[in-house]
Amino acid sequence: MRRAAVAIAAGAMAISLAACGSAEESGGSDSTASAAKGDDIKVGLLLPENQTARYEKFDRPLIEQKIKELTNDKATIDYNNAKQDANLQAQQVDTMITNKVDVLILDAVDAKAIKNSVQKAVDAGIKVVAYDRLAEGPISAYTSFDNVAVGKTQGEALLKALGDKATKDSKVVMINGSVTDPNAAMFKEGAHSALDGKVTIAKEYDTKEWKPENANSEMEAAISAVGKKNIAGVYSANDGMAGGIITALKAAGINVPVTGQDAELAAVQRIVTGEQYMSVYKPYAPEATAAAEMAVALAQGKSLDSIAKDKVDSGSAKGIPAVLVPVTSLTKDNINDTVIKDGVYTADEICTGKYKAACDKAGVTG
Repeated sequence: MRRAAVAIAAGAMAISLAACGSAEESGGSDSTASAAKGDDIKVGLLLPENQTARYEKFDRPLIEQKIKELTNDKATIDYNNAKQDANLQAQQVDTMITNKVDVLILDAVDAKAIKNSVQKAVDAGIKVVAYDRLAEGPISAYTSFDNVAVGKTQGEALLKALGDKATKDSKVVMINGSVTDPNAAMFKEGAHSALDGKVTIAKEYDTKEWKPENANSEMEAAISAVGKKNIAGVYSANDGMAGGIITALKAAGINVPVTGQDAELAAVQRIVTGEQYMSVYKPYAPEATAAAEMAVALAQGKSLDSIAKDKVDSGSAKGIPAVLVPVTSLTKDNINDTVIKDGVYTADEICTGKYKAACDKAGVTG
């Protein structure tokens, strides 16, 4: 995939990070068997769901390609997607153990529920890299974005969009992500740090499974409770939910700023037309590169000192070596300098049919 290759190249350059965490501190280099491994390793990759476009379109191919690059195309990669089913993901971990993978990259459906599965993998001699969401259990490494900063970025963008309307009397609806995703709590924390005291949170929801249809129902309920003339703006934790929210707002004849996250193509198109104010652009290549680099190093019994510069704590582990990737607020003004420049989308992909005139007006080119 051409765009993925471009993004990987950019990510590889961006991921030259200073050392701080040690694989030995998290059980990363104490196995004689793994130390003897060369490029002929087996890597397990488990992603959480396929409703959000990013996982199959970006994360999976980026990680797989980087692993192949790091191992001279000798690594074997076992992949599966849990389709938002925590029980299924636990079964998939069992399968990875049975298949004797050397290392597992895991993006948890439910960060707490997966704890026992992580322990089983580690007991079987398999190191686990938590990807995007910090799973519980004896994790050896972690990579994600600064998720509190993501929520703060969203909240600050919403305040900017409100302008003079950002007063303590202004009513904002917050539609957060799933309670099973630890990232959702961090997004919420960051958003509240920006919004609290500056506007009134009139209604707030935690959205089951991040589903757009659930967000749509929550928005409809908020409109009924708050009144369609009283809603100044909507905090949406991601782009998929923003789509469901905007559908409900349109049906009620409401046009207010809506946030998002993930820079999905449909969201970028909504930003161009003004239906959605912003999204959070998270460059997946650096995150995927870090996961691949840490997984290969762990499988080969090497230290993580040259890869991880940060450390994080989960509810069950301390000082986990981590790579945290910065994010950008994506608005109509910087589409050219973000998703187009990085090769995520072309202008032709964004500016199809009914979006062409809006793209021309916004100066979307490339």
